[in-house]
Amino acid sequence: MHRNHRAAALTATVLVGALFAAGCSSSHGGKKSEEGGAAVSAGKATTPRMTVAMITHASPGDTFWDLIRKGAQAAAAKDNIKLVYSSDPNAGNQANLVQNAIDQKVDGIALTAAKPQAMKGVVAKAEAAGIPVVGFNSGVGDWKKLGMLEYFGQDENIAGQAFGRRLGRLGAKHALCVIQEQGQVALEARCAGLKKGFSGKTDTIYVNGTDMPSVKSTITAKLKQDSSIDQVVTLGAPFALTAVQSVSDAGSKAEVATFDLNKDLVKAVQDGSVEFAVDQQPYLQGYLAVDALWLYKYNGNFSGGSTAPVLTGPAFIDKSNVDKVAEFAAKGTR
Repeated sequence: MHRNHRAAALTATVLVGALFAAGCSSSHGGKKSEEGGAAVSAGKATTPRMTVAMITHASPGDTFWDLIRKGAQAAAAKDNIKLVYSSDPNAGNQANLVQNAIDQKVDGIALTAAKPQAMKGVVAKAEAAGIPVVGFNSGVGDWKKLGMLEYFGQDENIAGQAFGRRLGRLGAKHALCVIQEQGQVALEARCAGLKKGFSGKTDTIYVNGTDMPSVKSTITAKLKQDSSIDQVVTLGAPFALTAVQSVSDAGSKAEVATFDLNKDLVKAVQDGSVEFAVDQQPYLQGYLAVDALWLYKYNGNFSGGSTAPVLTGPAFIDKSNVDKVAEFAAKGTR
């Protein structure tokens, strides 16, 4: 790395009180996924079995969502919940999945709102049907307007600002923010926050996140075009690892830093090919979203008083603390 600065890590601690413990099933992921969730549970709840639908905007092959699901499965195992997971990156199709859950009369819905307007109608229908809906991961600025009960996740604009300030302290002058899905509110908020918090120049480019060779070539072309770019900022771990390759192909001296983690990204932070990552703790998001619906049904609890989100990030992961995180990443939960 050509910048030899190391910033103090930010840590986020969330205290979660577990009232009971249980065993679960998921409609996707097979026996291994179910056993993986049960492995971190502590026992069995005595409450009647309930059904929770978790519906996300996940794209196929994005490992980030594996962590969400593992957290959700762990909570379902503890709370004697049947977890029905489905996803579609197309907002209209995701809304249809929510409608399917309503038609099936599930006991609760945990939902990401990457395209909030597309979710407005079905969330209202769920409420009319007496089905509580909690938000997580995407839609922190819209969950209350949509009528959701609670929200668990990261304030992406604030996280972006913190990211930008950190780049300034590390000496970056010209950042390139890479958005893998145009119009996705969480991703757009990250780059907007970055631009606000960063004292240098910020450029934004859009790439097709479902076509990694295209992502690589687009970033490479941009770096070749503008040699003043000294920092590439990606919004997901797989894109950071691809950006490292782009930097090499372009003969650039730019550093790479990113939002979000996976096992390979943790290794990249350890070996220095990626400077740092912002961890929004997806396992925790999945766990809290499912557990919240159980707590609401059986004890009338709602976090944040239905007025404030429960923040799971940002937590900065760099060489000063990555080895500790690596212990959990090796288990597939960070």
